[in-house]
Formats: sequence, C-alpha cells, structure tokens
Amino acid sequence: MSQNKIDLTAFPDLLRHAKGTGPLRKQRPIYQDFLPPCNHACPAGENIQAWLALAMAGQYEQAWQKLIEDNPMPAILGRVCYHPCEDSCNRIYMDEPVSIHAVERFLGDQALAAGWQPHFETSLGGKRVLVVGAGPSGLSAAYHLRRLGHEVEIRDAGPVAGGMMHFGIPAYRLPRNVLAAEARRVEAIGVKMTFNHKVEDVLAEKTAGHFDAVFLAIGTHLSKKIDIPARDAGKILDALTFLKNANMGAAPQLGRRVAIYGGGNTAMDAARAAKRLGYEPLIIFRLDREHMTAFDTEVNEALSEGVKINWLRSIKEIDQQSFKVEIMRVENGQPVGTGEYETLEADALVLALGQETDTSFLRNVPGITFDQDGTVQVGPDMMTGCPGIFAGGDMVPSERTVTVAIGHGKKAARFIDGYLRGRPYSSPPKHPIAGFERLHTWYQTFAPQQTQPELKAATRTYDFNEIVAGLNEEEARYEAERCLSCGNCFECDGCYGACPEDAIIKLGPGKRYRFNYDLCTGCAVCFEQCPCHAIEMVAEPE
Repeated sequence: MSQNKIDLTAFPDLLRHAKGTGPLRKQRPIYQDFLPPCNHACPAGENIQAWLALAMAGQYEQAWQKLIEDNPMPAILGRVCYHPCEDSCNRIYMDEPVSIHAVERFLGDQALAAGWQPHFETSLGGKRVLVVGAGPSGLSAAYHLRRLGHEVEIRDAGPVAGGMMHFGIPAYRLPRNVLAAEARRVEAIGVKMTFNHKVEDVLAEKTAGHFDAVFLAIGTHLSKKIDIPARDAGKILDALTFLKNANMGAAPQLGRRVAIYGGGNTAMDAARAAKRLGYEPLIIFRLDREHMTAFDTEVNEALSEGVKINWLRSIKEIDQQSFKVEIMRVENGQPVGTGEYETLEADALVLALGQETDTSFLRNVPGITFDQDGTVQVGPDMMTGCPGIFAGGDMVPSERTVTVAIGHGKKAARFIDGYLRGRPYSSPPKHPIAGFERLHTWYQTFAPQQTQPELKAATRTYDFNEIVAGLNEEEARYEAERCLSCGNCFECDGCYGACPEDAIIKLGPGKRYRFNYDLCTGCAVCFEQCPCHAIEMVAEPE
C-alpha cells in the first residue's frame, strides 16, 4: 500500500467523551436503525435510502424492484412529484439535497426501456375488489391489492387510464407514452381495466360483480364556480375543461389574449399550456406571490416562459374583452379590497379556482358521510362509514398531489387486505428520525447536486414536448452516491477501523457488524466515528 494514501478515519478525541473509560464499563454501544428524514417525508412511503443504496452500487434493476414495492409508477413520480423528500434531506445542511426524484426517474425510464417486470409472489386466498377510478390512487390500490393476492377490477368513466394525470397534467411535464406504459404494467400483473364505464350505483355494482370490497378513487373532475357580473362577456371556461381539451388535441379558439383566474398549480398549467397554443396568457390572482398555493417551482417556470402575473387583483365585472379588477391588499392572509380599480384586456377567461369531486352518486349509500367541501370522510383505515367501502386520493381530505394519491392507494390496499382476511392491518412502529444533529459528518465533503438539463425557456413554448431531460447513468449514480445513509449502517468500516480494543467483528458483506462486549470498554470512539448515527450509546445494564 502506498505510504501517501490518505486515511479519512477521524482521530478519536478522548477529551470530548461525556463518560470516560475505567475499571467498570458504564455505557455500551449498540447498532440501531433510525428513520431517514427522506423516507419519513415521502407521501408514497418509499424506502428511498434502500433503493438509493442499490443504485449507488450500480444494481439498477434491484433498485427499481425495491422502489416499486411502494410506488408502482416511478417514471411518473420522477417527473411530477414535488419531492418533499428533498426538502427534508440532511444534505441541505452541507451543500444541496440529493436529487432523489431525478434518480427515481432514471430508474423508471430504465425499466421502461429494458422491459423490467415486477417480481413478487402473491398471497393465497384472495378476494374480489372493485376499484372505481383509474387515476393515481386507483392504479396504486389495484397494483398493491394484486400483489397481496386479490382479484382486482378497475372501472373508470374515462377512455384511458391515468385520470387527472392524463387530462390535467400537460404533456410537457408528463409525456403520454410514459403514463400509458406505467399504467399497462399495472394491467400486466393481472388487474382488469374497464373504461367508458361510469359507476352510478356502487352497492349495485358491488353486488352484481360479487365484489367483497370497493375502493373509491374518482378524483376531482369538477371545477369550482364563481359569479362574476358580466354585461357582455367573451368566452369563459374552466381550467380543467381547457386542459382536457388541450391534452386531447382539441384546444378551443379563444382569441389572442387569455386571462387565467387563480393562483394554484392548475392555473400555472393552464397558463403554460395556453402559451404553447399560441395565446398570450395573463394570470390574475387575488393575493400576493407569498400566498399562492402553486408550488414555487411552477411559478418560476411560468414566469420564465413569459407568462405575466397580476397579483393582488380581483375580477369584479366583465364587459366583452374588458375586465374591471379591484386592487387588493393582504390582511391576516386574506384579500381585502382597497376600493381602487383598473381595467385589464383579454379575449377569454379561464377559471382556475380549485376542483371538487362529484360525490353525488354516493349520497344514498348508508353510512357514508361528507365534509362541508364535499370530500368523503374516512377513518384511519381509509374505510368510509359503509363497511367494505374504502376511499382515497383527492376525494378524501388531504393534500391533492399525485404522490399523496399513490400513497393513499398503497395504504388502503393494506387495510382492505386486512379487512378481507379478517386480520386487521396495523402500521408497524417507526424508528426515531435521524436528523442532521444526530450525524457525525466530520468529513464534510462538498458535492453539489447534479441538475437535470432543461430546454431553454425561449425555445420550449412552441410545442408540448417534454422540457426536462433525465440524468444519464453516470449522473444518476453520482446523485445516489451523495446519499448520507442517515441513521442506517452502510458498512463503511469506520467503527471497525477506529475501535482501539478490536471489539468490533465484521460479519461479511450485507451482514454489518457486532460488538464483542468482553473487549469493549465503552469509550464511544465507534459512536463518534460513525457518520450516519447507526450506533447509539446506552447505559450499561445492571
């Protein structure tokens, strides 16, 4: 070995020990798993750290298999998820978070290109389950129920799978071939899908189809309405209709300038889609940017593409192509009128004021209750007040994102399986979260995030082609290697090399280590050396 080789093992600092060694050991180290903050923050419940470790080792198919244990559509989530996991990543205290969603997309795209299929053995003694809705929550529930051994059929009123992913998310964010391919994978494992079939009577269909349980996941396909005085209004339509028509290649003729009224993600999608259709979009919003419900990245993308936003404006009256708007101010997070008015010009108005679920077909189902906003009330087990009828996704009170919906589908599948087998499911206890304060990052490496290349804003608004390119293999593996493995041993040999008493025994690749307490003095050097806090010091048992 070269004499100049650098050893990164930190020198033990015996002055920092809270308890020194002596004739009797007062504390001992134990190996303990903690919960990585990324795993904790993921609405889909992915074991992010586990599949990142496999990707780091270049075992991409194994990483994908681990990933789809929780999320059956990684190529989709790698594109449309707002990655709260990265907001919680401990790496942000060192340089930048691991680009988890980019690695997830890389694995999802690799699976589509190579034709990888899920490897699993189904349980025996399954039942029949009806899933109403082929959106993200319905597809996820069907996938996990099938893996649990049940016979599953999805019935959807639309012509294709995907729900609002297909009709609401523009193709420049989610290419339709990717969406279709991941939906086909769910069908390929044995899930029956029936389209152009609107369920009007849940109990009648449950009985006629001999289903033992039902999962409702119909999404939010109705736009909220608002009354605006109009003497002679131009064209007014809702954002969902506009996006659906645009995504189906049948965009309406709206003139030159289009106003979009709203401040959520749907408003941003509508404005950016309008830009690509050749219109001049103008967003009107009653509050300021700080109070926009749209994700900051969506607002930035819209602005970079030339979308204009008029904050603190409320439409009071429409007269042909003239919009009378009141200038607003913010008080306690609410818009308050100032009594000052101005006029804006637009040929059409697209309303993006939120969406609702059409739950009218459930009003006569005994036991099902609703919140004031029309969402369906469910218990901790995702079951409604009607036994055997479960619900999830946008139609229950929750954050309305694709990732949350996929998580609901997985959660509901586990509870439905427990209900059908007479063994109620209970979530296992979680380990303590491994926050940054627990880590011993004595090495303090600087390795900035590898960003995904994007088309330039000036050239990408002429069509609906995907604007973000994925990482290549070298970039994806680099990102995976940036993971700190928070709270879980990754066999770095740091403890093994630092122990002054040779009290740590290596058990072989993948088997980690164990302590020889006949030799251990409780000096805590291994604890201080461990970068990911997979070792905890506990009081010596009496």
